[in-house]
Amino acid sequence: MFARTSIVAILGMIGAFALGLTVGPQLDATRAAKNAPAAAVVTPALEPDPAVVPDKPLESWRVTAPKLERVLPAEAKPVQQHIKRILNRGTDAKVAAEGFQNARELMTVAHAAKNTEIPFVLLKHRVLSERKSLAAAIREFKPELDEAAEVIRARAEAKADLVRLSS
Repeated sequence: MFARTSIVAILGMIGAFALGLTVGPQLDATRAAKNAPAAAVVTPALEPDPAVVPDKPLESWRVTAPKLERVLPAEAKPVQQHIKRILNRGTDAKVAAEGFQNARELMTVAHAAKNTEIPFVLLKHRVLSERKSLAAAIREFKPELDEAAEVIRARAEAKADLVRLSS
């Protein structure tokens, strides 16, 4: 009886060891997949079925990775010098740049102020302090203007200025 019990115990231990060898790697792979950072996940590009969207070219629906671009800080010297030319005479460029995260934001608001003839400080206050969109701030002061077109125009001018400054 003792021999039979020890044989069963030994066979049980061997079975548990064999089970650990087969299941262990699968558990590690599952655990590693759960703990992987979200940024490491690669998703395939989305391409719709051409039969579903026949009137639009397939190229217009492709999702591509965003391009990384270098954005100057609002406090950069070339930005400060350029912003003086956009804003009214006597405006302190350092004070104007306070609160903006980068030069693109600063120049967009500055161009919008110049194009719409709304004082820069008012637009800056609405956008930064009150956290309104630039379009909403323009609509508040000049409802007769097409605020979406003005924002697009200001962004395009800011982008062109930044391309010139960074080259």
